[in-house]
Amino acid sequence: MLLKKTLLITTLLVTGGVVLSAQAASPATATFQVLMVIQKACTVTAGAASNINLGTVASTALNTTGSNTISVTCSKTTPYYVGLAPSAGNGGTTTGSGAMSTADALPGNTDKVPYQLSSTPGPSGTVWGNTATSTTVGNGVAGTGTGTAQSLTVYATAPAANFTPDSYADTVTVNVNF
Repeated sequence: MLLKKTLLITTLLVTGGVVLSAQAASPATATFQVLMVIQKACTVTAGAASNINLGTVASTALNTTGSNTISVTCSKTTPYYVGLAPSAGNGGTTTGSGAMSTADALPGNTDKVPYQLSSTPGPSGTVWGNTATSTTVGNGVAGTGTGTAQSLTVYATAPAANFTPDSYADTVTVNVNF
């Protein structure tokens, strides 16, 4: 009994004479977060649908130009830089110049038909090469992602056609740096 009186007196002294209830406020609350990190990303669509066909031309043709599009999709606000790399096996360079070799392996045909890639039409078009990086456009083409596909037109010009009659082709690699 003495212990109960001492506890009651101590409680009254500590609380200033007010008896406190041991019940918590209702409801009890806490918070948490839903978290996510969205990484920047880009994809490119090219392939057969993007082939540039310069057509069937006479051996006297000069500055034959054709075009087609590639499609780049980058996440919103992501800066990107597109470089085009003609096949090194046919003498392609980082300045967008390349050469087409025989497409059907005509025996004895070692001719290579030169061409130049550009971002604007014609033989004097703006060179589109492959010196772009993830931080600079170089001689590529720059863009900013919108989250949807963006079409980019690529032009190719063959300055001359005075080569062995044959079908010619080269492969170009599209590099999207972001």
